[in-house]
Amino acid sequence: MVTSRPDALNELLALQRNGTLLAEFPRLGPMLETLDDHGRTTAGRRLAALDPAALLSAHPGLASLTVAVTGHGTLAELVPALTTEFARAGIVVRPVVSDFDSWVFDLADPESGLYEASPDLVLCLLDHAVVLDALPSPWDVDDVARALEEKVRAVEGLTARFTERSKAVLVLNTLPLPVSFAALTTDQSARARLGRLWYEANARLLALPELHPSVAVVDLGALTAEGVSVEDARLRAYAHANLSPALLGRYARQIGPVARRLTGRTKKVLALDLDGTLWGGVLGDDGPEGIELGDGYRGAAFQDFQRVVRQLGSQGVLLAIVSKNDPEAVREVLRGHPGMVLKEEDFVSVAASWRPKHESLRELAQTLNLGTDSFVFVDDNPYECGLVRHELPEVAVVQLDEEPARHAGRLLAEGHFDVAGLTADDRARPARYRQEVERRTFLESFDSLDGYLRELDTRVRLAPAEPGDITRVSQLTLRTNQFNLTTVRLQPAAVGDLLADPSALVLTISAADRFGDHGLVGAVLLRREGDRLDISNFLLSCRVFSRGIEQACLAAVLRAARADGVKEVTGSHRLTAKNGKVRDFLERGGFEVVGRDETETAFRHDLAELPAPPPHITLDDRTGTGPASTAHEENTL
Repeated sequence: MVTSRPDALNELLALQRNGTLLAEFPRLGPMLETLDDHGRTTAGRRLAALDPAALLSAHPGLASLTVAVTGHGTLAELVPALTTEFARAGIVVRPVVSDFDSWVFDLADPESGLYEASPDLVLCLLDHAVVLDALPSPWDVDDVARALEEKVRAVEGLTARFTERSKAVLVLNTLPLPVSFAALTTDQSARARLGRLWYEANARLLALPELHPSVAVVDLGALTAEGVSVEDARLRAYAHANLSPALLGRYARQIGPVARRLTGRTKKVLALDLDGTLWGGVLGDDGPEGIELGDGYRGAAFQDFQRVVRQLGSQGVLLAIVSKNDPEAVREVLRGHPGMVLKEEDFVSVAASWRPKHESLRELAQTLNLGTDSFVFVDDNPYECGLVRHELPEVAVVQLDEEPARHAGRLLAEGHFDVAGLTADDRARPARYRQEVERRTFLESFDSLDGYLRELDTRVRLAPAEPGDITRVSQLTLRTNQFNLTTVRLQPAAVGDLLADPSALVLTISAADRFGDHGLVGAVLLRREGDRLDISNFLLSCRVFSRGIEQACLAAVLRAARADGVKEVTGSHRLTAKNGKVRDFLERGGFEVVGRDETETAFRHDLAELPAPPPHITLDDRTGTGPASTAHEENTL
């Protein structure tokens, strides 16, 4: 099994001793990836001692989140674990830890310190003691039933009130049931009833995200089922720490994907090795007939792993092969081996060559028009994993071992591809990226880009967002990093509020061309104040960059604004490490710069002279003006 790199923790401790830990913080990700649970705990304590303000001052490009922690027991030990998980993704955590057992007041009172902190993320971590502490002595199962009902009703009510008042993501959890507590009921029939009541209460907690889109629930029962102890008896008795350090560490790992999602760091591409990863043996040595796949227990285990990979692909994860192998031999296996679960058409790219894998990953990123920070690379070879970590530290590396039965657990442990909710666009994404390969082949047949764009027959629909678009628009703000003018991240509830705001207008951008439908690929967020219109944000999927779609939509917005009596349109660009390519987008659209500092540029357009839309774009303009408009008057700007 894969263990910590033995020198990684020593390297981190050396950075602390040398006083360079703060300076090296953005480059710690690959080092932290290799630590085991003990190493992560130790690292977290060192990193938690760093001042978040100093980190952000030294590294202004880093993402940060204010995280409020509240709950029933002592939770101070959660902060180091969270710090490690956030640091792995290059995120600075600003923790705000509430007093002991203040969760009801924190969530209920809009004047509480939790609300005052304006958190991005709220962790309300409850435990079994919240029920146990409400029981008489002695107790029976009826007492447990009453206590469970009281606590779950309180959580349901507090959740409803909090989500109405705050834009933060609220993370709740199921209540673990310790074996030692259930054993206090000697009547086995009563013990079974106690278990049923406990599971029913947890089922109600797990249902809360269906009612409140900005709520997530971590199932602690799933973690304890893997052998993680619920509590440490001494820590619970002496420090009121009702959850064990091991469980807090595993809980923190569940929060990592939420933090990555809130800061636009969700992974999109799963790049896989072949030999020892998707099948056993070495294709070049053993031939297609000699690899382990399907026959025997190891061959069946590799098939099981392929099913896991295919399941991820069915939910919008882009699958790719990056392997040192002969491409013809690889194609032969993908197309004809009877043991293959994954087929050639499941992959957006098959990069089989003898080049270094980090070079293949870079080239694949360029082909897909994605950053390499969108990639998860999976390989069983420690050398290849180490090289990719060194050359591409932004890539998440999953190092497998020689036991294929453990491959799925290693891949899924970090939740790299977790999203708040799947959309139709997510499920269609792999097919759309495969169409992109066809577009590139089509492009190569033209002598000029203009000729290619004319024949591509791009059709764009610009229309006010509808309630059914809320999840996708939110997802665009959370996951789009390159064409994102302000990088303001919006949860579904915040997008819904914009749709209900009479001074705001959310426009969606959908596109299609001769090769297929791109779906909903962008959004324009507008706010009207008197005779001024502000472009709060403009977002476009990286799949459709540089085709004139953005220019056509901006021209339509300006045309509609002037027709609706607007005197000026304003906007801004907030520079991040990833959106530099759109820093002059508004300026190219006729805006003038009216203010600039290190990270933000303000623009203004007086609407005296409007830009011409690209001639190769067919625009269905539903903004309330334009020849193809079918919008009602209330949709005007």
